[in-house]
Order: sequence, then C-alpha cells, then structure tokens
Amino acid sequence: MARILVTGSSDGLGQIAARSLISQGHEVYLHARNPQRAQQAQEGAPGAKGVLIGDLSSIAQTKALAADANKIGKFDAVMHNAALGAYAEESKSEDGIEKMFAVNSLSQYILTCLMERPKRLVYVSSGLHSNGDPSLQDVAWTSGRTFASFQAYCDTKLHNILLSNAVARHWSDVESNACNPGWVKTKLGTFNAPGDPQKGARTQVHLTDPKQDVGTGRYWSDMKPTDPQAGANDVAKQEEFLKICQDLSGIAFPKN
Repeated sequence: MARILVTGSSDGLGQIAARSLISQGHEVYLHARNPQRAQQAQEGAPGAKGVLIGDLSSIAQTKALAADANKIGKFDAVMHNAALGAYAEESKSEDGIEKMFAVNSLSQYILTCLMERPKRLVYVSSGLHSNGDPSLQDVAWTSGRTFASFQAYCDTKLHNILLSNAVARHWSDVESNACNPGWVKTKLGTFNAPGDPQKGARTQVHLTDPKQDVGTGRYWSDMKPTDPQAGANDVAKQEEFLKICQDLSGIAFPKN
C-alpha cells in the first residue's frame, strides 16, 4: 500500500483517479481549494484517508499546503492534477500573477520543491501542450499584454512537461513523468468533449501506482510513452523555467 496525494481531487479526473487508487488499496489523500470543495471531495471518494486544503493560486497557501502534507509524513507518490481550464477574462491572483499560471504551473513547482521527495511524481499535462510557447516570454502575464486564455492554457501544459523533465534529470531517486489524459468529459474539458473520463484517468493512475514500472522523464498518452513537442525536451528551457519559478516564488529548486 502506498501513501498518495492527488491534487485537485474534488471532482473530474482527479476524483476519478483518487477513487481508482483507493480501490487498489492505497492510502489516498485528496486536495481541495476550500472547505466546501473539501467536503465535496470527501463525499465523492469516501475511502480517502483525508483532505488537504489550499488555494493553489496563492503562493502562501501553496506553501502551507506543502507544510501540511509534510506533517502527515513522506508520500510515496504525488499526482499533480489540479488545473484551471480556459476562461474568458484575465484573473490575477493575490500575488499579482495570472491565476492560470499560478495554479497550473507555479503551484506544481512550489509543491515539488517543498514537499518531502516522494518516490514518484506525476504531472497531468495535455495534448494541447503542443500549442504551448517554448519561448517562455512573460509566462505569468504580468507585462500588460492582452490576455489570451487558450494560449495561456496551452503554455501551462507545456510547463508541466518542462518541470517533469527537469525533475527527472536532477533527482535520480525520483521517477517523474507527465501525461495527457485526452479531451474528456469533465468541467475543465467541457461536458461536450468526446472522451470518456474513466478512460482518460487510466494513464495518470498507472503512472502514480508504485507497482507499475514506468521509468522517468517520459511523456505518456493513452497508456504508453510518446514524444512531446521538441521544446519540452530542451534542457536550457527546462532550466529557464525553473529559474522563472524560483524568481516568482522565492523558492530555489533543490537540484541534488
């Protein structure tokens, strides 16, 4: 039995994945952004060991979430599933950062840096990462340029793979992988999406389960490794992304 944290597990793919891991006998902790969502998470996955609360758009709350997780003890695996989908108008966090970047990208970096290292890390990305901008210019949308929601989402999904690959290079004691669940019927993916969310969650569950031999530094889709866009494998870009996150969060990435 493994101790596993699934972020963003009050509904959607995160909750489906959590239920699947619970059914396999793992000790699963859920995550929600506020107490109301925490109750929803617990009701949706009643076999969970507990629910951690923290708004991932807030740097302070994300740091506190990492501290709360560490009080529980070392996790065997962490599934970074929480994400915001595209929305119409720009929305800034309490830190002055665009919320989509704060939740989808920066929070994953903060939790990765501050939580005691698990044996396995899984970063839920998307096939839309292929439209992400590898230039990494103004990733937090702080320059005043016109906000483009779809592009912002695609960019964050590229960031997920950059982070996963950077972790795989620097931490030889951790298996780190990213994955694409596909376009499935969820609140984030919209309920008009063609894919089955149960099927969509299979890959992230497979990667999280410590019993599975999955390797490290890979991007998975439909239960098998595949190639991400070239920018995701650019070591210089991976290092640049770590530096951007360090500068925004004030947290240095522990490289060994």
